[in-house]
Amino acid sequence: MLVVVGIVIFFVGLLFSIAWHELGHLLTAKMFGVKVTQYMVGFGRTLWSRKKGDTEYGIKAVPFGGYIRMIGMFPPKREEEYGRTASSAPWRVMIEDAREAASEEVTPEDAHRQFYQRKPWKRIIVMAAGPVMNLILAVGIFAAILMGYGVSTPTTTVKAVSECVLPADAADTTTCPAGAPASPAAAAGFRPGDRIVEFNGRSYAEWEQLQRAIRDSSGTVPVVVERDGQRVNLSADLMQTERPRLDDTSESVTVGFLGLTPTMHLVKQDVGGVVGTMTNMVTLTAQKVIELPQRVPDLVNAIAGGEREQDSPVGIVGASRLGGEVLSSDQMGVDARIIMMFNLLAGVNLSLFVFNMLPLLPLDGGHIAGAAWESIRRGFAKVVRRPDPGPFDTAKLMPVAYAVSLLFIGYSLLVLVADVVNPVTLF
Repeated sequence: MLVVVGIVIFFVGLLFSIAWHELGHLLTAKMFGVKVTQYMVGFGRTLWSRKKGDTEYGIKAVPFGGYIRMIGMFPPKREEEYGRTASSAPWRVMIEDAREAASEEVTPEDAHRQFYQRKPWKRIIVMAAGPVMNLILAVGIFAAILMGYGVSTPTTTVKAVSECVLPADAADTTTCPAGAPASPAAAAGFRPGDRIVEFNGRSYAEWEQLQRAIRDSSGTVPVVVERDGQRVNLSADLMQTERPRLDDTSESVTVGFLGLTPTMHLVKQDVGGVVGTMTNMVTLTAQKVIELPQRVPDLVNAIAGGEREQDSPVGIVGASRLGGEVLSSDQMGVDARIIMMFNLLAGVNLSLFVFNMLPLLPLDGGHIAGAAWESIRRGFAKVVRRPDPGPFDTAKLMPVAYAVSLLFIGYSLLVLVADVVNPVTLF
């Protein structure tokens, strides 16, 4: 039951994110005097709608996106183009169909309210407003969590002591197989609750620093711990073993091994910490979006029954399922589950921001790139005193937009099938 509730809650959150994205386009378009005829969440058949002023607001049957419809998205033909012989080439038909669809709603009284007539910087703001709304939502959620709830941070206090040394790729990490050597920590007499005061003659306030010191050490190392209010001297004979790199877990290196698990506690972040975290997350998200084409073989393999990685791309179905899994998990408290669901929702919004800013039509970034190129072209013509080249005709790029759309649809269907037959799991 909790799985279903979690799926529904997370799905509603995703729909809100879509509506929030389109609201950015709507508000800025109206602010600059562009007529918006539709504001829709979803695609396909209209389930509900209501018209207020110039705009019809509604919900459609297929909840996998949304859109607003602005009049005059593309400029009309130039005068010199009217005398040319009509062409039946598919790419020319695409261009003319797109241009006709953009102008069919333009009435004489609205002729001055067309999108293409606005200055390039205004069109950039309108098209960027949608992704920026997703970024604002992501930053707001992450900031509230980081500053109000905190980040689970490892400490120098021992939570658990490994009884033995297991291979880095061991499937079962809870039991020690026969003949496995005792871990250096167990042999040295570490106990849960010990706070490491000194390691090899130096004190460490943060676990990350202590962890690096352990990995860089070898041989017999003196350790001072605080136990029940008293200092206890221990001697650990570190073992050299293969472990994943801290900065790249796909690569293993030989490091010193002690065999301790740190206690975690929540640390609230300040504004600087939030800025640093968000910068890292945007960079990581951009890298993941760029790597999407490389994940096609993994998705095909997952559909065929192979292992699916936790960082595999997911769609609305997969993301909603993760929300249900998180809410129903018994491996964490209720507050941690709620925080994790909000983290997932914020991560989705961050991905929407980065993805929609790609300079490809029909994405928002493609329209932004077109408006930016128009501004550059007009500025250059003004400097060299040439005639104004006029608005950049993005309609001529519609064949490319259709091709990109087909690729996106194909990729989305691939992800959808993978989400159904071999979903990503967190636990």
